[in-house]
Amino acid sequence: MPPAPAAAAPARTIVVVEDEASIASAVAARLRSEGFVVEIAEDGPGGVEVCERLSPDLVVLDLMLPGLDGLEVCRRIQHDRPVPVLMLTARDSETDKVVGLAVGADDYLTKPFSPRELVARVHALLRRVDRAGAAAAKTDEMLLVAGVELDLATRRVRRGGETVHLTPTEFDLLAHLASHPGQVFTRGQLLVQVWGYHDGSGARTVDSHVRAVRRKLGPDVIRTVHGVGYAADDDALTAASGGARGRS
Repeated sequence: MPPAPAAAAPARTIVVVEDEASIASAVAARLRSEGFVVEIAEDGPGGVEVCERLSPDLVVLDLMLPGLDGLEVCRRIQHDRPVPVLMLTARDSETDKVVGLAVGADDYLTKPFSPRELVARVHALLRRVDRAGAAAAKTDEMLLVAGVELDLATRRVRRGGETVHLTPTEFDLLAHLASHPGQVFTRGQLLVQVWGYHDGSGARTVDSHVRAVRRKLGPDVIRTVHGVGYAADDDALTAASGGARGRS
């Protein structure tokens, strides 16, 4: 008899926290058509409750919500475990985006947005999480840059003996730069290599994440090369079970 086919991977769960019913239903319908299990919450407290109950793989979160705003919802759902968050904002305000990234959002979309772009961002975020998990399972390395320790296996960050919370995207960005000390990456290269975006959009996303990392870890952890892009200092080291060694 032929071997039984492998069991299909369970569908991933996405929570959509959005108080505008037309947007929430449209987003949910598009995500369901992509094979995701989707649950909608229409206010901030409901979003927190649903996330606590379901432990979703990703959250699509509106910034302006009744009950609790999106920033507070993001803080609460990130408290116990990191979860990718795609934040929606009705205003093209850099302050809104930077604050959202600071409390744990991984990316953002400004309304109005196309369903195609939203789906692309969701898939990119989930691919990034998958790659990070696979890489962590294969390494015991710790990256050291500008006094910051990045444990690639546990995805924990410490500075001055204190643990610092980075979002999954912030960690991936800093780890990528620290893994190539001294090498300058353009925004376009980082969008492809860290975010998985190949359409050239989202350059300001890179800048916002760099600012968020600097705010949490200090201005020296990522160096700006004006007119080109970003780099980690070339004195970064990698430490493994055998000790620290310089990276070339």
